[in-house]
Amino acid sequence: MKPNMLDEYSYDETLSSMYDEYTRLTGKDAEAGKAAAFLERFCIGGNALELGIGNGRVAGPLSERGVRVEGIDNSDSMLKLLAERTDQIDAWKGDIANFGVEQAYDLVFCIYGTFTLLSKREDQIACLRSAAAALNNEGILAIEIRVPFLDGFVNRQRITAKLVDDKNTFVDTETHDPLNQTITSTSLWFSGKSIRRWPQRIRYVYHQELDTMAECVGLELAERWENWTRDAFTDTSERHISVYRRTSP
Repeated sequence: MKPNMLDEYSYDETLSSMYDEYTRLTGKDAEAGKAAAFLERFCIGGNALELGIGNGRVAGPLSERGVRVEGIDNSDSMLKLLAERTDQIDAWKGDIANFGVEQAYDLVFCIYGTFTLLSKREDQIACLRSAAAALNNEGILAIEIRVPFLDGFVNRQRITAKLVDDKNTFVDTETHDPLNQTITSTSLWFSGKSIRRWPQRIRYVYHQELDTMAECVGLELAERWENWTRDAFTDTSERHISVYRRTSP
């Protein structure tokens, strides 16, 4: 996993071993190249820092494009997976809510909803502040998160089937705390005779709030897209990639 979270929701070795297969089954691996191409245009021949680098699903392809990529993650087991993938990326264990670096980056990016795993608003603002401080004068911060989808909750509870095929079934059980904008979930992964459990807690953020928090730390919105191929963000979009730059070099 990635950011500063309660131990119950951290990526231990069991969850980390599930991550590769999970991202493959849900199609995230297939779009890693598109994500790398999107991000490369902000740091051609330069450097980038990923917050919550995990197993390097996108950092790896970005590094292969000639970008010097570094990363932060709070999970030893995820960093181990990254090291097994490539030796071209320097990554270290740390808290993405509060970090400092000695150099400035052309690009800082936080993708696949990692930002919302910071389950307190103050931690999310601290993350944005740390990211802004890590950018060079022309640097860019890119964040990918899902648009909050709150339909279907009854008495603040919801059960949904996320993916069903001939071998796997994913069922999400969720509880909603609207006062704190948090959703606590457990994903149950049924495969053959095995059942695997994946707990998670997020603090969802609407894009308007994200813009306001960014403004508080000296960042302004430069562009926003629905996906890595830069389709327009609309009222039916299920996620967005938001790109910010510093307001004053």
